[in-house]
Amino acid sequence: MTPLPGGSAANRGVPRASEASRGEAIVIGAGFAGLAAATALAEKGVRVLVLEARPAPGGRATAFTDPATGERVDNGQHVLLGCYRDTFRFLDRIGATSHVEVQDRLTVDMIDRNGRSSRLRCPPLPPPLNLLAGVMTWRAIGWRERLAILHVGRALKARRSSHGETVRQWLVRHHQTPRLVEMLWEPLAVAALNESIDAASAEPFERSLTEMLGTSPRDASIALPLKPLDELYVVPARQYLEKRGGEVRTNAPARIQLETRGPGDRGAPPQVIVRQETFTAATVICAVPWFALPELFLDPPDSLGATLDAAARTAASPIVTVNLWFDRIVTDHALVGLPGRTMQWVFDKRRVFGEQASHLSLVSSGAERIVSLTNEELIELATREVRGALPAARGAAVRRAVVVREKRATFSVAPGQPQRPKTKTPISGLFLAGDWIDTGLPATIEGAVRSGHTAAALALSD
Repeated sequence: MTPLPGGSAANRGVPRASEASRGEAIVIGAGFAGLAAATALAEKGVRVLVLEARPAPGGRATAFTDPATGERVDNGQHVLLGCYRDTFRFLDRIGATSHVEVQDRLTVDMIDRNGRSSRLRCPPLPPPLNLLAGVMTWRAIGWRERLAILHVGRALKARRSSHGETVRQWLVRHHQTPRLVEMLWEPLAVAALNESIDAASAEPFERSLTEMLGTSPRDASIALPLKPLDELYVVPARQYLEKRGGEVRTNAPARIQLETRGPGDRGAPPQVIVRQETFTAATVICAVPWFALPELFLDPPDSLGATLDAAARTAASPIVTVNLWFDRIVTDHALVGLPGRTMQWVFDKRRVFGEQASHLSLVSSGAERIVSLTNEELIELATREVRGALPAARGAAVRRAVVVREKRATFSVAPGQPQRPKTKTPISGLFLAGDWIDTGLPATIEGAVRSGHTAAALALSD
């Protein structure tokens, strides 16, 4: 079908703004942000065309088929938190809430660098008492650490400026001990910010902690996907759109052409060009990663200059995931933290692929130091660290190993990075979405989905 007016520019010409239907929209990018925006518009009766440059939708949060095992392997292990309200609203809209399992309270198993296991389990108390009570009974730390956490509670309540500070500087200023930093704050911060605590800004870390310690004990809970990422949200979102007259096109690299506008002239809607086709709709939402934004526009106007320049100057932070298939089950943990190591988290994929699976995903966030190692070096590193932490893995053989690098997994949140843009642009009908948009959150799934929902809401009210 031809989902929007326009079609081939050579055959039919390009509709003017007066011809573009208010009930149609184009979303460029089919990751969490793009699909959240598209389904939010479709929920209100808007017919949406989603354009994805890659061969499959999902963006930086998708999966591929491993040729040796036939399993769908995520291009990076993702988790959700109970405070991800926009994300759960999106999953509920597309009928995918059963695709994740949410803890009733924060419970996380940790194995320190000396091989000692412990469990941080928070009672069902109102925040922040739940975290305080959990830490007070956590046997991985001593009384000095338990008392030190009270300083963080006071700091979050005071909301004093941490502008220019790194996470480590902020933690030191608030009297956090080295043991507590290694066992609790560093794993949380690196997972949330995808950057070393010596490089990441303290401000987005404070925001993340504030959301985790929200209004319910569930806010800090971990939610683990029960399906590969594409089955988790991409497939149901696509089905949702198609049932409502929309379409998701892949292998569809889009460019945007904006007409020259005079002062006060709202002008025609943006033209979206895909190879030899040109589409026009009243709403266009750009949900591509920040690093792809500058190349999206043909002859970009001066009014977007600052945004495109900021996108071009924003640094990236990598994630490395090493998937190991053992010849036997080596852990009973669905998720276990490895503080003090290079690979910070281990995910057991048995819940996804069946009880007899032995597929572990080991994740290193903020992986600038190791992203350039060879596959063989990364596999050896991951195998050594998992065997050091899990005794059952020491006698098990690795049958298969797959390394996934996402060199531009997230934008950097180091102090001094360019300012993140707002959703609404100076161009009539043109909106921005994506985790890089100024949601106040770091580069998380929740930030991406929230930006998509914000873009859709502004488009509907514009």
